[in-house]
Amino acid sequence: MENNKVDAVRIQTSVLNALEKKVLVWLAQRQPRWVTSDMLTYIGVLGAVVIAAGYILASHNINFLWLSSLGFIINWYGDSLDGTMARVRNTQRPIYGYYLDHTVDAINEVMIFVGVGLSELMHLEIALLALVMYLLMTINVSINAHLKKEFKLTYASMGPTEFRIIMILINTLFATISPLREFSHSFVIFGSEFTFKALDYIGIAIVIILAMMHLTTVRNDIKGYAEIDPMPGRK
Repeated sequence: MENNKVDAVRIQTSVLNALEKKVLVWLAQRQPRWVTSDMLTYIGVLGAVVIAAGYILASHNINFLWLSSLGFIINWYGDSLDGTMARVRNTQRPIYGYYLDHTVDAINEVMIFVGVGLSELMHLEIALLALVMYLLMTINVSINAHLKKEFKLTYASMGPTEFRIIMILINTLFATISPLREFSHSFVIFGSEFTFKALDYIGIAIVIILAMMHLTTVRNDIKGYAEIDPMPGRK
């Protein structure tokens, strides 16, 4: 959902932002009157459920990754369109929308990452570590929305929509390329043997990227807040 705190400035500079805004406004103007913003929010939740189910079922049949990709589209439709429709219809509820938005987003993120971890494509521990890093980024965004009045939705020109597209591309590769999904590499650490598959390495890369983005953001924020709120007695 995209109803944010009323006094926070939205900062969205993703690659697809301009095109996506036009598409969302076009869709919002053509929704039946009985479709509400809250209804679209819960459609986004349904999309997250479909994503998780697709990954879990992919352990039995890899073609269920197509179901997961469909879930990303459903999730985008509901999660991205709800706030746009509220603005188009002038039915914004900034405080209610802000709360519902972040509560539902957190639930969606947990379902998606846990779903990936419960598949046979990625170790659960790696998926949970990626979830932790994603939630840390989300928490930082919420803190800055209150303290700096900035609601930053993108990092390195990447936002939720770009993330969904990347995941759909990854699903397509794994569903269509047998050597990729069958790849595995075993190694021994401190006497224990570990076997990683291709998606495990992708998950590790995501964790590292998110960790670097979070550390960089926190470092810059700390410097900025130190200037806004200097130590007493110092100029």
